[in-house]
Formats: sequence, C-alpha cells, structure tokens
Amino acid sequence: MLVLSRKTNESIIIGENVEVKIVEVRGEYVKLGISAPKEISVHRKEVYDAIRKENHQSSKTGHIDEKKLEEKLKEDDSKDENK
Repeated sequence: MLVLSRKTNESIIIGENVEVKIVEVRGEYVKLGISAPKEISVHRKEVYDAIRKENHQSSKTGHIDEKKLEEKLKEDDSKDENK
C-alpha cells in the first residue's frame, strides 16, 4: 500500500486518467473529489462490497433450461389467445 500525505487542493493521479483530489479536511473526515472516465466505476468500498455480494447471489440462482422456458412461454401465449 502506498501512503501519501496531501494537503487541501492537492491531488494524486492514478494511471493516466484518474485524479483524486483532497477537497476538504475537517476533524477525522477527509472529503475527496475523484475524476475518472465514465467507463471506470467509482464506489465507496461498502457499496462496492454490496454490489459484489448481490452479483454473487444472483449468479447462484441456477441454470435456465431454455426448452422449458420456451414451452412455458408457449403455454402462456395459448392461454392468452383462449381468453
């Protein structure tokens, strides 16, 4: 881990296109400004962890049997036509 000291309005650059700027220091809190391209997602760690957990749980839902799904859709369509 790289540890740096920065003052208000000073920045660090990550790669070629991500800038992290110290916006404000107040007591125990540091306010950061992060500039990054739209294709790079930026999240607080607790939000990132929640997203990963949700994605992991979603991937556990099992395999979709396409033939059964197709049959179910056809059944539903035929029920709609009979109304």
